[in-house]
Amino acid sequence: MPLQKLLPFSLLLAVATGLATLSAAAEPLTIQRIFAAPDLSGPNLRSAQISPDSRRVTFLRGKADNKDQLDLWEFDLATRSTRLLVDSRQLVAVEGPLSAEEEARRERQRTASLSGIVEYFFAPDGRSLLFPLGGDLYHYDLATGNDHGTKDSRVTPSAVRRLTSTVPAETDPQFSPSGRYVTFVREQNLYIIDVRSGVERAITRDGGGPISYGMAEFIAQEEMSRNTGYWWSPDERRIAFTRVDETPVEMRQRFEISAQDIAVIDQRYPAAGTRNVLVELRVLEFPSGRIATVDLGPERDIYLARVDWFPDGSHLAIQRQSRDQRRLDLLKAPAAGGATTTLLSETSPAWVELHDELTFVPARKQFVWASSRSGYRHLYLYDYQGRLVRPLTAGEWMVVGDGGDRALLGVDAARGALYFVANERTPLERHLYRTTLDTKAPERVQRITDEAGWHSIKLSSDRRFFVETYSTPDRPPRVRVRSVDGKVIATLIDNALDDTHPYHPYRDAHRPTEFGTLRAQDGQVLHYQVIKPLGFDASRKYPLLVDVYGGPGAQRVRNAWGGYPRSNEGYFRQLLAQNGYVVLTLDNRGSGFRGDAFEQALHRHMGKVEVEDQVAGVRHLTRQPWVDASRVGIFGWSYGGYMALMAAMTAPDVFAASVSGAPVTDWKLYDTHYTERFLETPAANPSGYDASSVLRYARDLRAPLLIIHGMADDNVLFANSTRLFKQLQDLGKPFDVMVYPGSKHGLLRQAGTGPHAYAGIKRFLDAHLKR
Repeated sequence: MPLQKLLPFSLLLAVATGLATLSAAAEPLTIQRIFAAPDLSGPNLRSAQISPDSRRVTFLRGKADNKDQLDLWEFDLATRSTRLLVDSRQLVAVEGPLSAEEEARRERQRTASLSGIVEYFFAPDGRSLLFPLGGDLYHYDLATGNDHGTKDSRVTPSAVRRLTSTVPAETDPQFSPSGRYVTFVREQNLYIIDVRSGVERAITRDGGGPISYGMAEFIAQEEMSRNTGYWWSPDERRIAFTRVDETPVEMRQRFEISAQDIAVIDQRYPAAGTRNVLVELRVLEFPSGRIATVDLGPERDIYLARVDWFPDGSHLAIQRQSRDQRRLDLLKAPAAGGATTTLLSETSPAWVELHDELTFVPARKQFVWASSRSGYRHLYLYDYQGRLVRPLTAGEWMVVGDGGDRALLGVDAARGALYFVANERTPLERHLYRTTLDTKAPERVQRITDEAGWHSIKLSSDRRFFVETYSTPDRPPRVRVRSVDGKVIATLIDNALDDTHPYHPYRDAHRPTEFGTLRAQDGQVLHYQVIKPLGFDASRKYPLLVDVYGGPGAQRVRNAWGGYPRSNEGYFRQLLAQNGYVVLTLDNRGSGFRGDAFEQALHRHMGKVEVEDQVAGVRHLTRQPWVDASRVGIFGWSYGGYMALMAAMTAPDVFAASVSGAPVTDWKLYDTHYTERFLETPAANPSGYDASSVLRYARDLRAPLLIIHGMADDNVLFANSTRLFKQLQDLGKPFDVMVYPGSKHGLLRQAGTGPHAYAGIKRFLDAHLKR
């Protein structure tokens, strides 16, 4: 199909700002500027939250001189004013090294490149905030803070109180439902502190070694999007918490090589086909101290996927996933112990995807649940006995949020209204929708957001308004407050590309994004985006760079600003286009948010249909007279690094150069939950593991290859690359390597390593694709 631009706005902006033709004032991007302050996206609301009392919008913002050091800010909805609440540098002048637990937690949450206040939490009444900083916990009284310091940015001493002061760091802090207590994990034990008195006590004491309490294990954090291991009951009478025993997991020695030394890390890494941790769920009752163990069933080799409480606190709602991930049970468990009831079960011949879309409607004694039983994730209404009442949404689209955010934003039981985010309009966008709990036509839903583009939504707890972050590839994120009927209440950040915007100097060199579609071999639609070179001349031939990820649960082709959130990938695509490359990004089969048939196409054999689709994208573009088919390169990181290798080795006639970052080379080296979801176990699918391994095809490498890896990567272990190094050496294959001592999986996002890595990637591509 011919290239097509989805947005008339893109054309208007191109004319208005001179994007199509380089003006004399145009300033091209540089790698150094991508990482420098202020943020090229302009002011933005990172980790935006609406207070429980719906009075303010809080958010994190980078400093003017360090965009990755975050402070806590607020926008007061009554006064329409913005102010700094907490200056992280004022509280902790110099942050020390992170604890091992916190470093691992941030790596799992992809916030390892950030410092200052990286997360914060509201008390349920909205009157105070809790945040970790420098390894300790701080409490901010908003009432005191509002009475002082409104004319300057200094933290009012009486407003902020340090709750802990210990060498062992605290992680995963949470308010109790009344806000009277704060709980947290320290040295693998669960603690509680009285906010008013400051008195602290341990809930568990024997955590240590392979035993931990209240902590989400590695697999839960990295693959299941569960970042906590404990949950308060709504009536504050109980805490449910996990006991994790890592003893069954094989101990492996992993080497973390830094610039100064080598550390031998004994890590219990659950590789595909090996044993997982043992997880128990316990419930502590106040004030008796009695602890009950929840019956999770006779099979112990399961995944504890999610834990919630019924609104009255009498029962737990537990999501239990089978080891083969083909079954997900929603259990109802008495908080005081006793027999567990299965409310419903989801099954699939491939796998059942986990989600967070469980919302109780206590006024009706019903709950809303998400399921992909139709082939697309939709919402369904159940009663408390697990009986289906009715489907709430339907169609060949998905109820899906933005990144890790929930899609089901809230239920207004009084009005019978349900608010959610979906890609009903197009897979390239996210919009806010509304339907009713009593709908008779689930395929008919009301779209509230109107502008074509990407809408990230935060809904107020009273369901009266929402905060909308909106962007397109040519428009940096704009933040507005809107009522649920769509009316604009206030603009928090307009972020127009005027002469005050950080991106303004590069506006004339900015290249528009063009979208198009292709058909895969099985007839399914593939979406792609293309950025053409600066000063594009259709009579010339340009090198083509495929910027790939291609893995499950991800989407790269989006009608959104490329540098937001927490990503430099969009700016790097711009930089390459401004330096003479045609840049192609295509979401192949197997990538996320397109329904079961699309996502499960890679089941039992990874790296095949994904490469087929990327090659189809290349074949389409090389039929254009302005692309040089002899100068096609590919670059990817993580799963994208795996894709770059598989493409280079299984389609060597297509790619003239490849850059692979932090790649999995043999899926037997990767973890259980991720790998077995798609390939099953090595014992059950040996041929699939063999066919999905890069090592099988190493002899077919013909073109120049650069491999990049962090030497302390605890996610995709460095052994993946060293195994490939040895095989290529034994085969006599030349290749280039850049390794980063002490760096983990997210080194591209780190200001200390990212610029060097990106510069090396560009230098390698230029050497082999430029003429």
